[in-house]
Amino acid sequence: MRFVSFEFGGQRGLGVERAGQLRGLTADNCDHTVDLGQLIAAGPEELLRVGRQLADGPEFDPNAVTFLPPLARPPKIICVGLNYADHTKESPYEQPDYPTLFARFATTLVGHNQPIVRPLASTSLDFEGEMVVVIGRGGRHIPKARAHDHVVGYSIFNEGSVREYQFKSPQWTVGKNFDSTGGFGPALVTADEVPAGGKGLRLETRLNGVTVQSASTDDMLFDVATLIETISEAITLEPGDLIVSGTPAGIGWARNPRLLMKDGDRCEVSIEGLGKLINPVCDEVRTEGMTGKAA
Repeated sequence: MRFVSFEFGGQRGLGVERAGQLRGLTADNCDHTVDLGQLIAAGPEELLRVGRQLADGPEFDPNAVTFLPPLARPPKIICVGLNYADHTKESPYEQPDYPTLFARFATTLVGHNQPIVRPLASTSLDFEGEMVVVIGRGGRHIPKARAHDHVVGYSIFNEGSVREYQFKSPQWTVGKNFDSTGGFGPALVTADEVPAGGKGLRLETRLNGVTVQSASTDDMLFDVATLIETISEAITLEPGDLIVSGTPAGIGWARNPRLLMKDGDRCEVSIEGLGKLINPVCDEVRTEGMTGKAA
């Protein structure tokens, strides 16, 4: 199934997308939660039951709804850096032999067709197309051989990165966590519709219609099972956690001249079998009470 979180008529909704058709229910018209994170936590049987009910619900025009991130507030968003060798070569780093892990926060998330915001603080907003792994069953010390059993599904991410701030310190946290810089969606595609571990899927990023990244998820240095085993060695994974699995070569910061996202741009990330995430780009608007100088 392909679960889509949306808003319609001022109500949050949850739907199932099939062949371009979106059917579902809004919070004021159903007897269950429309929070996908809560359904994942309730277990696979409940998720399937609700999914079937949503698929029999009324049809919504995809052009009339506001797409939301599939999960609004994931318990954890764990990102993986330097997970494609070609991307490491274009970066100022040596290839690590252990996954480069860092955190993102829920305030960075924006849905499909919603704008990624270039902040006032900097013009160095870059694109990174990535596959998202969504944890369905939590645990600690998860062995690699059983790691795929803990995945409920997959999605798409555009990890907008403010490079100037990413490189201000050895820790990447600030540059990866400006508000409204993380495109996420449009759907959570359940694991049964995707090859195990999201293997062999073509990932492409386009900026204003021009392909800027193209790779296979087979090129990941640390595959999904390895990431789950490694992360859970230290951190308890919970239902609804996201693992944003890394980006291939082609980022704008590594180009000469640099190719960075700006107001009016349109960035698309497509992954075979998962769909296409589209985000326009806009400049942050100064609001009352803000101080300082725009970049």
